[in-house]
Amino acid sequence: MTTNTNAALGGTFLLGGDLPVHRLGFGAMRLPTGTFQGAVRDPETGVAVLRRAVELGVDHIDTAWFYRRGAWRPTT
Repeated sequence: MTTNTNAALGGTFLLGGDLPVHRLGFGAMRLPTGTFQGAVRDPETGVAVLRRAVELGVDHIDTAWFYRRGAWRPTT
């Protein structure tokens, strides 16, 4: 796949007030499965997706704990 799109075209902002990142990031919520409740995908596919995102200039990958699968259990 060829594209002329680059994450840098959207400009930058300061994450946490001091770390410049491109405005276009990558939300990794569905990276492990491809769907919200689907089967786990091949890890090599996920690695390829992340590598492509970085090639396109993405420098902020959102891997928030909020994206976990399964029931939430508070820590004590």
